Amino acid sequence: MQMRETRPNLLDDTLAVWQQRSRRQLSREDAREIAENISGFFNILAEWSRQEERERCDPKTPGGISA
Repeated sequence: MQMRETRPNLLDDTLAVWQQRSRRQLSREDAREIAENISGFFNILAEWSRQEERERCDPKTPGGISA
């Protein structure tokens, strides 16, 4: 998965936040990977949420309700 930088200072902001939590000096490549991993994590959570909602609204699914 390729992450596109949505704002010019995304990597700088990522470094500012995560450098405080790291014992080693982080690079811009580290910041890119961190931002990509966080983005992927929240995309998975969102997909799970959408799937749960579809299942909840599907009358064929046990426990599902019709809309």
